[in-house]
Formats: sequence, structure tokens, C-alpha cells
Amino acid sequence: MTSRLSEQALNGLSAGAARPGYDRKQVSAGIVHLGVGAFHRCHQAVYVDDCIAAGEKGWGIVGASLRSADTRDALQPQDGLYTLAVRDSSGEDLRIIGSMLQLLVAPENPSALLDALTDPGVKIVTLTVTEKAYLRAPDGGLDGNHPDIRHDLENPANPKTVHGFLAEAIARRKAADVAAFTVLCCDNLPANGHTLRRVLLDFAELRDAGLAAYIERNLAFPSSMVDRIVPATTDADRSRISGILGVEDAWPVMTEPFRQWVVEDNFPGGRPDWEQFGVEMVADVTPFEDMKLRLLNGSHSSIAYIGLLLGHPTVDTGFGDPAIRRFVDGLWAEAVQTLPTDAGLDTSAYTKRLAERYGNTALAHQTKQIALDGSQKLPQRIVASALSRLAAGGRADHLALTPAAWIAACEARGTTLPANHFTDPLDGALAEIFSRKLDAAGTVSAVFDAAGFGLGHAKRSDLMNLVTQHLDTIRSKGVAKALADLEGTRA
Repeated sequence: MTSRLSEQALNGLSAGAARPGYDRKQVSAGIVHLGVGAFHRCHQAVYVDDCIAAGEKGWGIVGASLRSADTRDALQPQDGLYTLAVRDSSGEDLRIIGSMLQLLVAPENPSALLDALTDPGVKIVTLTVTEKAYLRAPDGGLDGNHPDIRHDLENPANPKTVHGFLAEAIARRKAADVAAFTVLCCDNLPANGHTLRRVLLDFAELRDAGLAAYIERNLAFPSSMVDRIVPATTDADRSRISGILGVEDAWPVMTEPFRQWVVEDNFPGGRPDWEQFGVEMVADVTPFEDMKLRLLNGSHSSIAYIGLLLGHPTVDTGFGDPAIRRFVDGLWAEAVQTLPTDAGLDTSAYTKRLAERYGNTALAHQTKQIALDGSQKLPQRIVASALSRLAAGGRADHLALTPAAWIAACEARGTTLPANHFTDPLDGALAEIFSRKLDAAGTVSAVFDAAGFGLGHAKRSDLMNLVTQHLDTIRSKGVAKALADLEGTRA
């Protein structure tokens, strides 16, 4: 197969895929997205594509990667087009997404991204850069000593970080009397809009107090909650989808039918009419965000680490293990107790739907993919729930098993797991800790300190004791025994 998916090839595609129902030449950029990976292309870009098809032609997306050129290299020859494959046990629906107008790689040409960010037509900047890109210190503020932060403070016109690009773009818009954009965080962070605002203000204060004051007065940082399971695309996926299309798609994306986006409605410069396509625009995202982080993301991480230790390569095989299934029910029972009772959350219906989604055998979502960056994910997914439960006088036995399983899975790399099966920003520190051959208590103490888990919380030592008990069991008798010991300890 020599021909490639492109604007020119659209009319000749087989009938097996829906095509953009609009003229892309009439679409202009209104959004810059930082972190143009598979999740964005399965989620926000699809909602924007819906809006463009409905006639809102001013909201096309300029996508930018802050690290790798892979997405640009795959999609630029395709005019930004790619296939969305929605899969479940009943089959697969294909759709060509056209909302991505341009793709940039920040390290190759920082000026091009700054030009896009300062375009007066751009009203919104969205982000899916993963938790680790926010470069937070253990107290939640900016790590001002990080070498990339120091670089950006010394080289404002040639930034490397999210903070540096946003601050320089805001400064240039301010100097040119161009209205500020809205910054919409779509990462799995607690109160993600407020979190981004805090670290950006910290950065701006280090750079220029006047710029920080301008940001505080003029920029909106609405919080949001995003939800859609997006497994990694395989070569088999590429081959199958290219065969259906009749042309090569170098990087289609796989996902499930379910999607959800809850957004705080605070966009001074305007926004697409997302509501007509199911986006929930609300005054306060927090209850929805906490439910998703603690019930979906928390259980996802748990299935990943326990599943890896038990030899389960995918979520559906892990969740299909009766011991893990019972564990997840226990985890949900504990985590539900930490959610507000007056926010209209239907946690029973939510967890029932999660169980259906986890059982989707068509996705084959790999546990090693979910296992990435645990030190950055577990604080909001697991640790916060566990500390909340303990502070309320409740049990957190199931919640505490997850950090123990994460530590054990990290230790297992290079022995029972491949050496680079998954990675973590703390891998250097973890390797040093593991090399000391500490007992379970010493390991948990050192890891909690390195990761900053629960710093300053009154119940931190209680949680560490629970994690220590689990890690000791996993090391001496295996994770199956740790799961068996939890039987009968439901919240």
C-alpha cells in the first residue's frame, strides 16, 4: 500500500469510515493544544471536530508536542488527518478526524509555537502534557530549582517547559495589546485548573512580578475532568485500519465508545458550543473530578500494578481475575466514602459502568501503559483517598495495597518483569533505594519521602504502616496472598 491518508485521498476512501463533513480550507485556528498525544486525539479533538462540522469554523486546533516529533512526523504527510477507531465487543466504527490543522514540535522550533500562541485568533490553550510536566515540588507549587525551569527563566524566548511557553506567549500578547487566552488543563490533576494557575504564577513571579500580576488579573484557568480509555496503537491496528481505508494511516487512535468531559464554564474570550455534543459545562468540576480520579484512575492504577505482578498484560484480563475483581470492589467501597454526598454523584451507576468498560476485550489496554509515572499519579488517585479515609476513622486497607504493589512492581523490573517494562520520573531515586536492600518499613519510608506522598498529613505514618504490611506480604508470600488477606475487610 503506497498511497497515504490525506486531503486529496479523502474522496477515494472506502465506505468503511466517516469523513469530515466540512471544508477544512474554511477552518481557522482558535485553539492551541500542548501535548498532542493519543488521548487528545481521541477526546478533545473529537469534540472540536463535532463543533466544526456543526458550523463553528473558528476553532481548529494547532497541536504541539513539547518532546517527541513522532506525532508530527506521522500526521503532517496526512494533512493532520487521522482515523478514530471506536471499539467494543460488538465491532469497530471508523471516523476521519479533521480538526487538527497544524502540528508543531516545540524543541525543533520554539518560535513557531510561540507565534501560534500569540496569534490573536487563538482564544484557548488546552493541555494534556501528563502530570510530570507540571514540575511541581512536594508542596504542590513549582519546583523552581528544576533545570528546565532555570533554563526558561534565563532564556525566555527559547523555552522548554509548559510554564516557559505560556509565560512568554502571555508576555508577548500583553505587549502587543492582544487579549489573553483561556488556559484549559485536561490532565489528571486535582483541581487541575487551580493547580496549573498556581505553578504558572509561581513561574511568573520568578520571571517578572508584573507579569504575574497581569496573569492573576486577566487569565482564566477553568478546571476540567476528562474520561476516555485510550490504549496504545499497535502495528496490527495500523495494518487493519489501513486495509479498511484503502490508504495508509500511519497513526490511527483506538478508543472505547464511552467519553465524558466536564468543564468549568469560565471562558472570557469565548469557546465552542461543546454542550450540544455532550460536554457538561458546570460551575464546579471538583466532585466529578474526584469521582473520576478516585474510582476510575485509582482502580486503573491498582489493576495495572497488581496485574503486572500476577502476569496480566491487559486490563480486561486483570479485571477478569476473580481476586482482582473482588479487590477492586473493596477499593471502590473505601474510595466512595471519601466523595461528597451532596453533589448528586451516582457512584453506584458509575462503578457499574466502569466494570463494563474494564471488561471491554476489544481494547486490550496494556497494564504496562497504565503503570507509567506512578509516583506522579498515585498522590491524587490513591494517597489522597487513603489519607481521607484514615482521617475519618475508616479503613484504607485496599487503598494501601496499591502503593505497595507499585513499589513491588518497580522492584520487579529487571527480574520477574522486563527491565524497562514501564518507567517513572523517580526511577533514579528508586534504583538507589532498592539497592540498599531495606526491609519493608525502610523501603516504604524512603519511597514515600522521595515521592512526597502525604507530606505533612497527620495520618501519613498510619498509611505508611498499612503499606508496609502489604509490601512485606508481597515480598515474602506474593501479591495473591496480599489479596487473599483482604477478604472480609471491606469498608
